[in-house]
Amino acid sequence: MVYFQISPVGFDCGLDKNNCDKYPDYCKECVRSQLEEFGLDLKHNLKFSIIDSKEKRIQMVQDLIWQKFLDVLNIKHIILIAKHSGNTIIDYPISGSGVNTELLTGFMQANIAFSESGDPSLSSENYNINHQDYEFQYEKFNILLKNGQYIRACLVLDHKASSSLKTLVSEFLQDYEVRYLEKLENYIKHGKLSFKDTIDFVIETFNIKLVFPMVLTHTILPEMLDSIKKNPKQKAIIDFAKQLLDTKQFFFIINLLDEVQKIVHIESNILLYEIYQLLEKNIIIPTTIEFAESKILQFQESQATRIANNELISSLIGNDDEINELKERAKNMDEEEAKVSINSFIKKAETAERGLIYKEAQKEYEKALYLATGFDFKEDIGRISFMILENDKRVSDLELEYSLNAGEKAEKRKDYINAINYYRQGLVLLRKAEHFNGNESQIKKFEKKIIHLQKHL
Repeated sequence: MVYFQISPVGFDCGLDKNNCDKYPDYCKECVRSQLEEFGLDLKHNLKFSIIDSKEKRIQMVQDLIWQKFLDVLNIKHIILIAKHSGNTIIDYPISGSGVNTELLTGFMQANIAFSESGDPSLSSENYNINHQDYEFQYEKFNILLKNGQYIRACLVLDHKASSSLKTLVSEFLQDYEVRYLEKLENYIKHGKLSFKDTIDFVIETFNIKLVFPMVLTHTILPEMLDSIKKNPKQKAIIDFAKQLLDTKQFFFIINLLDEVQKIVHIESNILLYEIYQLLEKNIIIPTTIEFAESKILQFQESQATRIANNELISSLIGNDDEINELKERAKNMDEEEAKVSINSFIKKAETAERGLIYKEAQKEYEKALYLATGFDFKEDIGRISFMILENDKRVSDLELEYSLNAGEKAEKRKDYINAINYYRQGLVLLRKAEHFNGNESQIKKFEKKIIHLQKHL
């Protein structure tokens, strides 16, 4: 028989407090008796709190979700170590922290050995022991280490662990060892077992999906669409998510929060609660890092076909003296020299962008992308490709703004032919990017202006 502990559980007693003679003095006994009718064991670990309004319940959930988010943002790396051998069975990086896990596990094993021997030389300032819990500094990170019966869970953190994260790690260890007991026992006896199939459980427990790349669903059911339209916060979230997807293949919740809060001054926990509702309804969908990488590869194939053959995107700068010189130098470069040159080109491009010299920035980015592709630096290819996309978008936005302003000025002068010409240029720019969301209304606006002006000719 399997015994379950369910925490936290909410229970609606079904009565209005204004019409109940037992409220609030006898609520605990009343709820206990009702729950016992369902066969629940309430002899141990009963925590009882009255939340007597819908607003308080929502606020409690908002705070819980926000704390989950803060906790997962704090986690840089999760490592599970077999106690009997000291070997790593799960090595799951959440962000590019640059931690050398082999050195870290060796450092931890040494510290644990010293602590268990009672060596007084350990400084309590840097090393804190609480029964099976260890907290210490390693390089620039905070380490939380907890012992289970068979494994140790090590979390590499930016900041010290919150009490909720410590509790979560304890619950995780207990659940993991029960769920994968047979696998752990086989590993202890025979070794050479893969635990990759348990990573989904790690992801689910620590809410890691909250920091995954996100996309929007392609289809929203009519009733859900009506619900979103009635909720201005959710509507704003969807609109800003679409804007982020205009220039990238995916977005992150932290960036979405920042973008919405630039315009709408709403507390972060309230916004995250609304985002969480959209996640629950599968309107915002978390994707895997592998999916994000595949999107980058798709970008390489579709947007940089000639680059795949180690050619430049823009034929306009193909005969530039600097480009020709780079092509010759690249033939004799090693990987280290290529990396240094790529970073130099990117810095020059970013400087040009800050000076609003976008064509120059484009040239520097393309030189960086040319080298990255030639040396098959996949991570750099994806990163620089996105930079080029964003630079292109800025150029298009400026050209569009110029077309609109020039068209309006020509229209005021009653120079209708030039006005139509400028508006048509703007229409071409918009239609080039019509796969982006949100352009439909602008396209209609330009089309109406052109139809209206043609009546004057």
